[in-house]
Amino acid sequence: MSTHIAASPGQVSPRVLLPGDPLRARWIAETFLSDAQCYSEVRNMLGYTGMYRGEPVSVQGSGMGQPSLAIYANELFRDYDVHQMVRVGSCGALNLDLQVRDVVLAISAATDSAMNRHRFHGFDYSATADFTLLRAAYDATIARGAEPVVGQVFTSDSFYHPRPELTDLLVEHGVVAVEMEASALYTLAAGYSRRALAICTVSDHVKTGAETTPAEREQTFAEMVEVALEAMLATPLR
Repeated sequence: MSTHIAASPGQVSPRVLLPGDPLRARWIAETFLSDAQCYSEVRNMLGYTGMYRGEPVSVQGSGMGQPSLAIYANELFRDYDVHQMVRVGSCGALNLDLQVRDVVLAISAATDSAMNRHRFHGFDYSATADFTLLRAAYDATIARGAEPVVGQVFTSDSFYHPRPELTDLLVEHGVVAVEMEASALYTLAAGYSRRALAICTVSDHVKTGAETTPAEREQTFAEMVEVALEAMLATPLR
């Protein structure tokens, strides 16, 4: 039983969806999983386990930002032997080719956070997705008749960044969207020798100002959840 999840052994599946919003975790459990049971209400960061196409899958809220996600990812990997973790969250588009509600598969994550520099004693670590999960998510998106957006994201420590003009330099080097968790997730998964992927739906466009409502962000991003579920089931646990 871990400090921040407090689930009993066996209550968490080896496959976990990781939305930041705990209310999105509840929506995912109620919408996509059968026989879903809540295993954690600690700090209202809800966690559920249910069945998807005959396989157990868990969904755990992680909060906003890398420090919060790192708490839950560490405990899930370390205390519950989770082998696959897919972040299903929102992102802000930076590339003008992206539209609101496009789904981004994050192949890697740049960051302005110092977390990895502390971990690697000043080195710049390249936080990347698990290729097998990424390929499965790509194939699942194609199977739905959609064209997947695969690219590098920017994991920022600041939602309201004091130097927004700096994102132009990132776009010039291929970064397509900004979010707040993928870099920490990829780093921790690599350290535990586990699989991880971030799939994000564009909730707003940083350049054009287009955006979705809070209710839409909580409850209408179904495509990325279905892609994540299909990708996890198509990927070996080990």
